[in-house]
Amino acid sequence: MHIARLAVLAVVVSLPGAPSLGQEAYESWPVLADPFPSTGGGGIMIHDYDPVVAGGQCTTHFRAIEPNGTVYRNAIVFDAVEAQGGILCTNGRWRSLDGDATGSTAFKVFIKDGVKRGSGE
Repeated sequence: MHIARLAVLAVVVSLPGAPSLGQEAYESWPVLADPFPSTGGGGIMIHDYDPVVAGGQCTTHFRAIEPNGTVYRNAIVFDAVEAQGGILCTNGRWRSLDGDATGSTAFKVFIKDGVKRGSGE
């Protein structure tokens, strides 16, 4: 009986389209709002974040605005990976448009059927 249960579990886990154990359900992420709070904190809000997929990447320009009104103009590039019937924008690398700052982010975007959803909002 124990072997039969293991065989059924193996079949269910290997079915095409079935999420693997521990796989995140990207369609459950919140729809990207404009603006949304920066994952870096400090009350910074992210504006105009609208990733576009082309050439194996997701890219967008955006503004990061501090609570005091200071505006930082940036661009970000993600790797675009097919996932769960859509595109997962992951491994984000951002840079300031004035060239004085760069970094990476754990924030991800999932795009499916024209709907853009973000992790960590």
